[in-house]
Order: sequence, then C-alpha cells, then structure tokens
Amino acid sequence: MDGLLDDVRLFVPPLLIVVGLLGIVVPVLPGLLLVLGGVLLWAALTGTPLAWGLFAACVLVAAAGWALQYLVPGRRMKERGVPTSTLFLAVVAAVVGFFAIPVVGALLFFVGAIFLVESARTRDRGVAWTRTKHAIVAVAQSVGIELLAALVIAGIYVGGVVAH
Repeated sequence: MDGLLDDVRLFVPPLLIVVGLLGIVVPVLPGLLLVLGGVLLWAALTGTPLAWGLFAACVLVAAAGWALQYLVPGRRMKERGVPTSTLFLAVVAAVVGFFAIPVVGALLFFVGAIFLVESARTRDRGVAWTRTKHAIVAVAQSVGIELLAALVIAGIYVGGVVAH
C-alpha cells in the first residue's frame, strides 16, 4: 500500500498543478484552485508540519492572488472611465459567454459587452473602443496576476518536495 501512496504523492499533485496552470491560460478550469488543491493533496499525503506550513503559505498566496486579480484591474478600469454598471453587465455577459462558447466565450462576451454598453452610453464609438481596449488590458492583467500567484505556489511546492 505504501508503494501506491508514494506513486499518488509523486504524480497526482504535480499533475494537478500543471493542469491548473493550463486552466489559467485557457480559462476552462479553476486554475488557481487546482494548483492549490495539488499542494493540499501533497501536504495531506506527506503529513509533516513542514508540508502543512507550506500549504498554509500557499493559501495566503492564493488569497492575495484572488483579491488582487479583481482589485487591480477593476481599479484600473474605473480610473479609465469605465463605470461599475458597465463592468457588472460585462461580467454577466461573460458568464453567459462561458456557457455559450466554451473556452473563449467568456472573454469575447466580456469585451463585446463593454463595447456595446459604452457605445450606447456615450454615443461615441471612439470612446467606447478606447474603454474596450482598457478592458482587454485589464483582463490580461487579471490573468497575469492569477498566473503569477499560481507560479509562486508551484515554486513553494517544488521547494517543499526538495526539502523532503
């Protein structure tokens, strides 16, 4: 039984981490959650205080990543004149888009909704397109923040594996 447990501890956590990293870049899966789940599985199977301490550090990194991935781009878009009501409608459209067109629908519907809402609100396509470009940058910024948090967690995991 120890052989099987060792195999699970060796292969499943890094697999979850890699799938999670891919899930961030191609937003189909909850990427950061999978990365954190991989570390949780490793900590549970390893069972040492060091493993649990590293998992706790990973939870803090994930929490910071989740908070920053919404706060930083949201603030940027507000500074660029995109109102909260437009962001709310764009998020609703992104949820619909996620189910309507798997993989890319959320991004397309989010950006499209910002352009349409801002075009209707300002009656100026130039302003609407400028604000839409700001939204695209904000989405990229959000993905980058989540990816950075996941890579830090992956690095903590690798350090923990080496330390054991």
